[in-house]
Amino acid sequence: MALTVPARTSPQSAPSEAPPAPEAAGASGTPTVSARADHTYAPTTDPQPATDSPPAPATDSPPAQATDSPPAQAAEAPPTPPRARGADTRALTQVLFGRLKHLTPGTPEHGRVRGDLIEANLPLVRYAAARFRSRNEPMEDVVQVGTIGLINAIDRFDPDRGVQFPTFAMPTVVGEIKRYFRDNVRTVHVPRRLHELWVQVNGATEDLTTAFGRSPSTAEIAERLRITEEEVLACIEAGRSYHATSLEAAQEGDGLPGLLDRLGYEDPALDGVEHRDLVRHLLVQLPEREQRILLLRYYNNLTQSQISAELGVSQMHVSRLLARSFARLRSANRIDA
Repeated sequence: MALTVPARTSPQSAPSEAPPAPEAAGASGTPTVSARADHTYAPTTDPQPATDSPPAPATDSPPAQATDSPPAQAAEAPPTPPRARGADTRALTQVLFGRLKHLTPGTPEHGRVRGDLIEANLPLVRYAAARFRSRNEPMEDVVQVGTIGLINAIDRFDPDRGVQFPTFAMPTVVGEIKRYFRDNVRTVHVPRRLHELWVQVNGATEDLTTAFGRSPSTAEIAERLRITEEEVLACIEAGRSYHATSLEAAQEGDGLPGLLDRLGYEDPALDGVEHRDLVRHLLVQLPEREQRILLLRYYNNLTQSQISAELGVSQMHVSRLLARSFARLRSANRIDA
């Protein structure tokens, strides 16, 4: 017995023995690894631990636990924050400008680098165009106009001056968009001072609405900007002059006819209202027989022969009475006088 016990517990005899099967190792009390159907491994131990377990198999468990990490999670990369993307864009822009200044304009390589600069800085154009979303203009058109400003800024930028390109390009892009709204969008062109004042009125309206919790009055806006109420009303009208409304288009929502159908028209009979009132005033000053002759001639459309037969006088006498009546009416006409 004394010879066999050291042979079982001695660490020197462990390498000479064959590696036990998983079942046998579990029976001897050493931690083993059991394989499952889903290729995951979990350590199993014997419910009756033995005091004479060799330490060598215990060192094999860390490699088995290392295989538990799924490869899908290790392959996922964290999303790049916006600030890091902006820093990458600035660094790429500096590199491209450094290459661009050594290239000859007009060469294919110069055009390729210039195109890369435009594509890399398009987010700057979209950021500037977002400030004009309230202008009721398609955002695609605004971005295109801003891209023209970006191209002009790229052509004029000098990287040796030590200025960041976004700082240099933003005023150029915004100025190009404002010029587009000023020259091409407005149907009715307003004075530049009135347009600039309208921007101030619009900003003051938003500030006062936030402060009061309601829409401010014209007097409150005028007091805020220290201008007259007439100037405020003129600025509001100027701000609405971006697009002209068709007179023939039907009104949306209310189902009413177009503005042209509701506008008044010039009545040709209006020109004769004053003349008829004047003639009525002058006719009462004539003798009764001359009044009757005028009524028969010009209201009943009778000829002088028919009038002479109606009154029992000659046609010549009717002609002389008409001539005398006309002379009296002309002399009493205060319009001709």
